[in-house]
Amino acid sequence: MMTTIKSNHLTVTISDRGAELQSIRSGDGTEYLWQGDPAYWTSHAPNIFPYVARLTQGKCRYKGGEFGFGNHGLVRYADLTVAESAPDSVTYQLVSDEQTLRQYPFPFRYTMRYQAVGNRLVMRTSVENTGRERMFFAVGGHPGFNVPLEKGLAFSDYCIEFDEPADPYRILLADSGAVTPLQERFALQDGRRIPLAHSLFDHDAIVLHNTAKTVTIKAEKGKRSVTVSFPDFRYIGFWHKPKTNAPYVCVEPWTSLPSREGIVENLAFQSDLLFLDPGKQYQTEWWIEIT
Repeated sequence: MMTTIKSNHLTVTISDRGAELQSIRSGDGTEYLWQGDPAYWTSHAPNIFPYVARLTQGKCRYKGGEFGFGNHGLVRYADLTVAESAPDSVTYQLVSDEQTLRQYPFPFRYTMRYQAVGNRLVMRTSVENTGRERMFFAVGGHPGFNVPLEKGLAFSDYCIEFDEPADPYRILLADSGAVTPLQERFALQDGRRIPLAHSLFDHDAIVLHNTAKTVTIKAEKGKRSVTVSFPDFRYIGFWHKPKTNAPYVCVEPWTSLPSREGIVENLAFQSDLLFLDPGKQYQTEWWIEIT
């Protein structure tokens, strides 16, 4: 089932499946969100919980047990329930059950709220620990955006621009997508920009930390842009399908990193995972703004 919400500048459609964005259109009907062309990538904007990207060998450990779930966790593969809705907002919910507990050993309540406010789509993610012991988890987003956004422009006319200068480091990934022990300085043009080229993604995602918390996909010759702000997230990733000329770029805020290369992670000891004690709730807000 699809739900559509609106502001005076946006029309946004979301699917119950994964509470995943399906469309972000401006008032003149321009589509900003990647539409899932199967020649490149069939998704649009998966929600990430309780783990970012891949597990080594497809599994993790906790208290002597082994568990496992798909790429980017559980939510993207589940049908969520609409808990609240209004013309400009909708709230989805996923509650743990026997099936989720076989894959991930913690009881939880996951909530994703979308609200259209002017030309901004605000997303609020909440996680509640409904169990009796500390839980370990990650959250994130994975929206893809059409590039180019206007006729007459090419992919290479665009750049990714941070709103403030930064000196970021890149987390280097193995061919499997696992995290290696290596990091390297990632030079930004004028301290702020990454000029876009398809070859940037030949070795999978560009995952950075120590960056500014707002980034814009834009072209100097263009009038349309898309901005993502992620104030509470430690990492930001940029991706399209490697070794292709895919006409989109994903902007991926992550709280935590994937599994390390060659290590089946114990969730209680992966140092960058978030944690919640029983009865506690985590909440974060991030947003997409279009021009």
